[in-house]
Amino acid sequence: MNKFLGTLFFALLLAAGPAVAADSALPEIALAINKHTLTAEVAANDNSRTTGLMHRRMLPENRGMLFVFPYTGPLSFWMMNTHVPLSIAFLDDAGVIINIADMKPLTTDPHPSTRPARYALEMNQGWFAKRGIKAGSKVDGIDKTPPAQ
Repeated sequence: MNKFLGTLFFALLLAAGPAVAADSALPEIALAINKHTLTAEVAANDNSRTTGLMHRRMLPENRGMLFVFPYTGPLSFWMMNTHVPLSIAFLDDAGVIINIADMKPLTTDPHPSTRPARYALEMNQGWFAKRGIKAGSKVDGIDKTPPAQ
C-alpha cells in the first residue's frame, strides 16, 4: 500500500505542473527599446524556452522574457498553460523587431514570426503598443545575451 501511495503522490506532483525553485532563477538582462527600459529573464536552453512564462499568474510592469535560440529560423509560440495575456516581438540577429503579436492566455493558437528570427521577447499584452514600439525598432542590449544552448 505504501508503494501505491508513493506512486500516486508522484503522479499528482507531475500533474500539478512544473514548480520553479528559488535557486533555479533564470539570468536577467537589461534591454532598451526607443529609450524605454525593461528587464528580461533569459530563456536560453531547451528547458527554459519550453517552460517560458507558463503557470505564472502575473508579470510585473517593464519585465518580460527573452527567448534566445541557437539558430535563426521561423519561430512560433502558443499560450498553453500561460495565464498572463502577452505580446510577443520577434527579433532578427541584430535585435531589430520583425513583427509583434498579441497572444490570448490558455490557448494553443500559433503566433509565428513573419520571417526567420533569432529572438522572441514576451511582455505584458499592450506593452509595445503603449510605447509606440513597432516592427523596425531596435532592441538595445541584445548583444549581451548569454549564448543559446
